[in-house]
Amino acid sequence: QVIAPAEPDPAASPEGTRTELDEEMENDICKVWDMSMDEDVALFLQEFNAPDIFMGVFAKSKCPRLTEICVGILGNMACFQDICMSISKDENLGQVLLQRLCDSDSPTLLETSRLLLTCLSQPEVATVWVERIRENPSVYDCVCFIMSSSTNVELLVKVGEVVDKLFDLDEELMLNWIKNGTCQSVGPSVDDSPEELPDFKIVPCILEAAKQVRSDNPEGLDVYMHILQLLTTVDEGIQAIVQAPDGGKETWSLLYDLVCQELCQPDDPPIIVQEQKTVLASILSVLSAMFASQTEQEYTRMRKSKLCFFLFYMPLIGSLIRILQYMEGCGKRAVENSKESEQEETGRTEINEEDFHLKILKDICCELLSNMLQELTKENTLEGLHQGHLNEQTCSCAFQNLLPLYFASVESFLEVLREADQTLADNLEKRFPNLKVHT
Repeated sequence: QVIAPAEPDPAASPEGTRTELDEEMENDICKVWDMSMDEDVALFLQEFNAPDIFMGVFAKSKCPRLTEICVGILGNMACFQDICMSISKDENLGQVLLQRLCDSDSPTLLETSRLLLTCLSQPEVATVWVERIRENPSVYDCVCFIMSSSTNVELLVKVGEVVDKLFDLDEELMLNWIKNGTCQSVGPSVDDSPEELPDFKIVPCILEAAKQVRSDNPEGLDVYMHILQLLTTVDEGIQAIVQAPDGGKETWSLLYDLVCQELCQPDDPPIIVQEQKTVLASILSVLSAMFASQTEQEYTRMRKSKLCFFLFYMPLIGSLIRILQYMEGCGKRAVENSKESEQEETGRTEINEEDFHLKILKDICCELLSNMLQELTKENTLEGLHQGHLNEQTCSCAFQNLLPLYFASVESFLEVLREADQTLADNLEKRFPNLKVHT
């Protein structure tokens, strides 16, 4: 009745102009929004054909607040499996909801993203939505537009969670989006008239969103780093990162800055590695994939410069060793705690899960550190020693974690270290007698 009154108001806003929702009506419908979190209320709304009513709202409403609330109610209803299945199987409703991603109203976009994430998180209907999204190219354009242009952190986080879930569920869709980038894409417009969007590429959009959320939302940063990590699970994704117009420098610079300047810093307590383990694992995984593939990239020449190597690699080596040192500290604390008190069965499960995530981080950290140590020259090593990134304590920590799996890498580095600091190399050989350096 609000959007299509029986007798049109002569004083109503002209066609195409946004309208505001009457305060009393807004209060009433917001009460329904709150109540829809209750399963009985949600079932009643479904029986009352609320989804069909909302479809009419989406088709005719010029009131962004009304649209937002209706999508929000549907999102609450979708939390219940049977209702979610009913909503998901409605092809018309599904298409209309995906069209909401092209809306210009941030609150509506947020509620739409929440609804999609709710549906994608339910295995019974996830494939329906993945297929629907795969067949709807405008979703890619709208998602990229949001990631590349929005400053709404809450919206960026939720859209990131949707993309993360999509890529995790369907590699084919991820590959399609990696290869995507269409000209003259139809995107959001305030006046509902089509407008041309740039030729979007997925990696720059992800990076732009990550920059927006990095300082305000650690969970959001974790999400976008995991999206990048998922991209590196396929060759096309790695190439999309390292073959960007800048040769992957922007990606490397952002991740390098996060590891060396923000996460797991020297003035942080070692326990910080527990809190940051998942985001660190994602970042280091991407850096490792880039490092392994960079021999063919433009910035390979940068690596061969002594100064640039020190500026961009030695601090990273120092950060990798610090992460390993912090993990050793956390491991010792865990052992002490287990001796002090017996854990409940559920407690032991949680600890085991923590250990599992830390092991993943350690494995990724060691792989990248091993590859980087093999690139060190005498000059680079001297700089590292001078600046404090390398010393007996840090080298011992590195060797302790790298051996025996990365024996060849450690042996290679020790040969270089002997040229730079004979005494330090001798001391390390005494600590690790299995190492035999051929001179």
